[in-house]
Amino acid sequence: MACTEFHYYSRVLDIDVTVSVILPEVKTMLEQDGKPLPTLYLLHGLSDDHTHWIRQTRLEFYARRYRLAIVMPCVNRSFYTDMKHGAKYFTFVSEELPKVMELYFPLSHEREERFAAGLSMGGYGAMKLGLLCPEKYAAVASLSGAVEMEADFFRHSVQKDDAFLRELTDIFGPFEEFRQSDNCLTRVAERLDPAKAPRMYMACGTADFLFDSNEDFVRRFGEKFSIRYDTEEGAAHTWDFWDRQIEKVLAWLNVPKAE
Repeated sequence: MACTEFHYYSRVLDIDVTVSVILPEVKTMLEQDGKPLPTLYLLHGLSDDHTHWIRQTRLEFYARRYRLAIVMPCVNRSFYTDMKHGAKYFTFVSEELPKVMELYFPLSHEREERFAAGLSMGGYGAMKLGLLCPEKYAAVASLSGAVEMEADFFRHSVQKDDAFLRELTDIFGPFEEFRQSDNCLTRVAERLDPAKAPRMYMACGTADFLFDSNEDFVRRFGEKFSIRYDTEEGAAHTWDFWDRQIEKVLAWLNVPKAE
């Protein structure tokens, strides 16, 4: 595999940003004969950065099996959101990042060859991309995703963590504003035409603190969007679970195999 750390100035964020990029073996690239690569935008969690997928899983090993590029941006603790008081991270991830990556690397511009996935906060981000930009992504995957922020983070913070609640308010605005905005995934999912939606994959362990909300999201929208849902008894919010799941996600994307 080829793995590089790419730095560029983001006009949207007004700062230099760092992105990790995994590309197939040279042999596979030569066999492409100039054909652009399908691309997975792989998103990190709240306390992680763009390096954690490579450092904590066997991602490079799994990716060797496919003709696939993997792009991993760093978004800090932004929840992949155009922040109420801060930078426009959703615009960065959904608009600027694909344009820049497709300019500098041999990546496909086609919706059917563009995917997003992530864990925890990144699962929220991936589902947000799929629900708000279904014309851009053919499939999205959420691993232990914060798919019901209104239940898991706002409510929890009100009860236990004033500092985190202030952080969420800086990102999303007050709870009432969040609930009526496109940052609320359940609200967006309610109005999205299933005929226009990308394929969806969700996974969460039964010992994960986000399990109940993942169950509820699938119960509410699983049939509407034909979500593939995978649970694991006793699995928690850990890299062991995400390592097993990212291997499954890569297979589920159904991209061409490497020779």
